[in-house]
Amino acid sequence: MNRRGAKAPEAKAPRLEAEGLTLAIPGRSAGGAMEFALEPGQVWGVLGPNGAGKTTLLHTLAGLTAPRTGRVCLDGQPLGSLRRRSIARRLGLLFQERMDGFPATVSETVMMGRHPYLSLWQSESLEDIQRLRSALSALDLEALASRPVSTLSGGERQRVALATVLTQNPAVWLLDEPTNHLDLHHQSAVMALISVEARQGRAVMMCLHDLNLAARWCSHVLLLYPDGEALAGRCDEVMTLGALERLYRQRLSVAQMDGAPVYMPRVERAAPSTDLSDSAWRHP
Repeated sequence: MNRRGAKAPEAKAPRLEAEGLTLAIPGRSAGGAMEFALEPGQVWGVLGPNGAGKTTLLHTLAGLTAPRTGRVCLDGQPLGSLRRRSIARRLGLLFQERMDGFPATVSETVMMGRHPYLSLWQSESLEDIQRLRSALSALDLEALASRPVSTLSGGERQRVALATVLTQNPAVWLLDEPTNHLDLHHQSAVMALISVEARQGRAVMMCLHDLNLAARWCSHVLLLYPDGEALAGRCDEVMTLGALERLYRQRLSVAQMDGAPVYMPRVERAAPSTDLSDSAWRHP
């Protein structure tokens, strides 16, 4: 109750929350349990070396892979208690690899993002068509709308996949390397689009290999270490030089450019160390 006797509004649950989460990765110990929450307006970057479990994390958050321990909640409800259609209306997943086995045009593929809202024999509504057109425009695909997806380049297919998520219109975006195959212009355009969507209330988590994209565009990061340890929090708190050097087993230099840090591999004048063991890198 507040001072006037009125009932205080209940705090909204985070869009997506991990509670005591460890990943089920064969041949690896559980490591530390992860605790983090994706709120509307936040953009999270997941950083880590190859094989650290970034893709497994996204698949676990989407309910495609069971965690070893812990649980995932979507809008305050355990993911396992929700129907797949309900999840698909609220959560979108961009896969790292896609199979384009069906003969479909760009428009037909992007329209698949509307399937969670349609019954088996229901035709697309005017709203569905408007969302399709808007997504094609946003991802620079209008000229390719009638092209078979099988004839596209890797970068064009990546934009089709992103347009499908945009058409789906979920509150939570899980993106596995969204800038894969994209040229510099489309990388910048896609990151700007993600930023705009977050400002409109989306909660975004994306796996990235580019530290500088994370530093410039993300509000929060999750560092995944090969031993299962994870560090999560705001970029300015977590992306310390020591934490990143230990993450990648690589000496780094950092500079400031346009108000954001820029990370570069440090050039060693002497022969670089060949010791890549964990013991060679101190905890930050």
